Amino acid sequence: MVKQHKIMVTGANGQLGKELKRAAPSFPRFDFMFLSKGDLSIDDYEKVTGFLKTNQPQYCINCAAYTAVDKAEEEKAEAFGVNGLAVGILATVCKTYHTKLIQISTDYIFDGTSTVPYKEEAATHPQNVYGDSKLLGEQLALMENPEVIIIRTSWIYSEFGKNFVKTMLKLMNEKDEINVVNDQMGSPTYAADLANMILTIIANCHPDSDRESNINWTPGIYHYCNEGAISWYDFAMAIKELSGYQGRINPVSTLQYPTAAARPPYSVLDTGKIRHIFHVKTIPWKESLAACLARIRMNHS
Repeated sequence: MVKQHKIMVTGANGQLGKELKRAAPSFPRFDFMFLSKGDLSIDDYEKVTGFLKTNQPQYCINCAAYTAVDKAEEEKAEAFGVNGLAVGILATVCKTYHTKLIQISTDYIFDGTSTVPYKEEAATHPQNVYGDSKLLGEQLALMENPEVIIIRTSWIYSEFGKNFVKTMLKLMNEKDEINVVNDQMGSPTYAADLANMILTIIANCHPDSDRESNINWTPGIYHYCNEGAISWYDFAMAIKELSGYQGRINPVSTLQYPTAAARPPYSVLDTGKIRHIFHVKTIPWKESLAACLARIRMNHS
């Protein structure tokens, strides 16, 4: 049977893009087009239009993003260009060619003053340029394309790219003592879990889905992360436990570890909506961390 259902993935060289590529064979009825920045600049209206006109994908997962949170404070134009304006272009063209768009957003659109997990309708108030730029992307996507699904996530990590887990493993290999912030709370998200969840939603909502239950493409904003609320220090201690690190990890305050960009002190996301609407499950954060570390050991031994 010839596969006619196409999914384009932008930002294919990032953490989520690479996890989507790894998950793709588990979704054989779809043809995937994985596009790096070199393959398609999503801030170029003409090129995006040409690509969608030629290839006619049914779905687009936008993983392209400027993610250097601290650097964004100095490179504001670059951050807003990729995370904001380019998303508006992609949403506009996707609407024209009837391509369903999934846009990835972030917990950093919140200010962190809440004491309970953030629901999708909670007031947004970014505390840094990165958060501002991602919020603009959300706003433009919703304005230009009423069919868009926006998925906010938090604290993404995987064996690919730069992330907290890989940084900790590197430091644990080099140092006998590490300082980690203990007054910022959030929920880690294993990019492999996020990738599988996104593709499951697409597969279950696709018109020829084999599922008996009727799950429909339902546009809007959703939150997804692994289960549990922890601090970066808690996260580091779990990495220590699971990796066998023998050194010391010291809890420090945000004031003791200043960064160029402010971080929300609390950015735990409520995942109830996405679980209810799309019948997907969330996995406990430590279970997913163990899976990631096992994969890193297997691939780097």
